[in-house]
Amino acid sequence: MIAAHDLSPAELAALLHFHADAGVDWMLEESPVDRFAEFAAARPARPMPGQDAAAPARQAESQADRRADAPQRQAPGRSAPARGAPAAPAIQQNVAMPDEQAVAAARFAAESARSLAELKTALEGFSGCNLKNSARNTIFTEGDPSSAIMVIGPMPDADDDREGLPFAGKTGLLLERMLAAIGLQRNAIMLGNVVPWRPPGNRPPTQAEMDICRPFIERQIALAEPKHLLLLGNFTARFFFGGTGTIHTLRGQWRDVAAGHLILPALASLHPQELLNAPASKSLAWQDLLAFQAKITQG
Repeated sequence: MIAAHDLSPAELAALLHFHADAGVDWMLEESPVDRFAEFAAARPARPMPGQDAAAPARQAESQADRRADAPQRQAPGRSAPARGAPAAPAIQQNVAMPDEQAVAAARFAAESARSLAELKTALEGFSGCNLKNSARNTIFTEGDPSSAIMVIGPMPDADDDREGLPFAGKTGLLLERMLAAIGLQRNAIMLGNVVPWRPPGNRPPTQAEMDICRPFIERQIALAEPKHLLLLGNFTARFFFGGTGTIHTLRGQWRDVAAGHLILPALASLHPQELLNAPASKSLAWQDLLAFQAKITQG
């Protein structure tokens, strides 16, 4: 095992990036765990060196055979079950819901909600998407619906999943500075994600997962009733605009987006994480922010 103090800063950074790419984003348990006590508790169940590990199993089988051969004591008026009678059916375990049924269930749950509070409850209780099984939190849209402005990102990252909020961590701080530059405050607008659960290792969602999540984000938009949408990132732009273009070909152009009974103008721009990775693109994002500011000022 290599101690951290034996590594140079560059080697330590490379090791941390490797763990992050592998999906390791939390190095500590929620509470202390006594591994020595766990080992001591499990030790009696382990066979001693030289001991036949199969001996306990054979002893149990022998005892079961003797019990089976012994005459059974029956309660008065109750007959013994006939030999060869069919065994009781085994309890079936839950199986994964087919994608088509999951999409239909998501659509029904979303359309049944009459408010954002009801929709949040429905989303938290929904179990038809396998992304929920590996995520810590369900990330729902937050903010002020009366602002008529909604900013939507792709999916939660590790910081979002840990905090239970959209746009947490470094990306959230950068987004707050970007919004402040055009006179907007985080708590005065709506913030959300296309996908409410963080995919394992930050992998892209599959098409089936996108189809399952679509009714929920479209219902969030329909219930919030914003007048303008700011879509951040390549994934988000493709999700709403369609096609296979990159964010550099989709950004900076106002397009109409349908959500329930609404047809809304939407502008795509670069995600804060993309700007952290490529600071030279900040000038493009600034152009988009100015265009967004001009649009919302017009009403």
